[in-house]
Amino acid sequence: MTQLARDLPVKLPGVMKHLDVLAAAGLIERAKSGRIVAVHLAPGPLREATSWLQHYERFWSGSLDKLTRYLEEDVR
Repeated sequence: MTQLARDLPVKLPGVMKHLDVLAAAGLIERAKSGRIVAVHLAPGPLREATSWLQHYERFWSGSLDKLTRYLEEDVR
């Protein structure tokens, strides 16, 4: 875990809390071997979220494109 936290602007206890939340949501899996804890992404829940987002993307894309055009015109 210390290797994971080394390059982050958060101290190790903060990283551990974030990992606990991700583990509780089923988004990561931990495997302990001696003193080393490996963390792996759990692709299943991420695939489900991606699938849900892709389903609704067709509704958002057109509206977001219109919003972009409106905002770009308003700036000029």
